[in-house]
Amino acid sequence: MSEENKDLGDKAEDAFDAAKEKAKDLGDKAGEAMDSAKEKASDFADDAKEAATDFKEDVKDTFDPNKPDSGKTVAILSHITFIGWIVAIVMNSSNKTELGSYYIRQTLGIWILAIVLSWIPIVGCFAFIICLVLVVMSLINAANEKMVPTPLLGDYFQDWFKSL
Repeated sequence: MSEENKDLGDKAEDAFDAAKEKAKDLGDKAGEAMDSAKEKASDFADDAKEAATDFKEDVKDTFDPNKPDSGKTVAILSHITFIGWIVAIVMNSSNKTELGSYYIRQTLGIWILAIVLSWIPIVGCFAFIICLVLVVMSLINAANEKMVPTPLLGDYFQDWFKSL
């Protein structure tokens, strides 16, 4: 029986050594995976910082207080709720720009269109979506400093609200 115990002990010791080797290999693989994850996280953080810096520069260019005559600030602000539209009118009244006035008129037209469409029974359900799309399209053009009229009615908005 002692011979069997010795063999059993040797087998247990071999199994233990094999398990230690496996654990060491798995630990090494886990360390490599962690190092790889840290490197990827670091790369991601660097990319995020670069994107944030680019965004910050774009915002500075868009809302540059040293260039008030561009009208871009007023044009963008006019799209941000009705209160933003009122603030845009006040800002544009002190330093009237063609771009600012253009988008104040476009946005007013879209607001009135939304109110009118909301009263039509079937179309009223889709009025919010239609006007939201028009506002987003107009906002994109305002941010790019392009005076593109709202589809179908934009030229009429310019004519109807030319006093603004």
